[in-house]
Amino acid sequence: MNELAIALGWAGLYAPIALGAIGSVIGCAVAGQAAIGAMLETERGHGRFVGVSAMPSSQVVYGIVVMFSLQREVTANTAGGLAGIGILCGVALLFSAMRQGAACASAIQASKAKPEIFGLSLAPAAIVEGFAVFAFIFALVAAGGIPQS
Repeated sequence: MNELAIALGWAGLYAPIALGAIGSVIGCAVAGQAAIGAMLETERGHGRFVGVSAMPSSQVVYGIVVMFSLQREVTANTAGGLAGIGILCGVALLFSAMRQGAACASAIQASKAKPEIFGLSLAPAAIVEGFAVFAFIFALVAAGGIPQS
């Protein structure tokens, strides 16, 4: 049983970066595809489409910081906290990045047809980012309660 707990602790230690990176890859790819399509149909404003398509990359940065905040010896005493915080935060970052990519793709598509709504069309993507920040902050605060060894 201890071996399983230790394995879950190690998984939790690296889950925020791994799952955050997977979500960022998916989110940036979805938004990037929309940006490429929009560039084919518009004559200007291409830079903003590319910039918006990079928005979901922030979740991998949050994952890196959470991973470093969880760095400690993986023991039977720490494994549960590492697994719970790391895996759940990683899942939140994964889904946040994926859904933010979809929101960014929608913003790109809408602003392609109506450029004056570009800023306002990013509001849903910013709201999704806010939930990633909530998970990030929760993980940082909760990590402080895990014993160092």
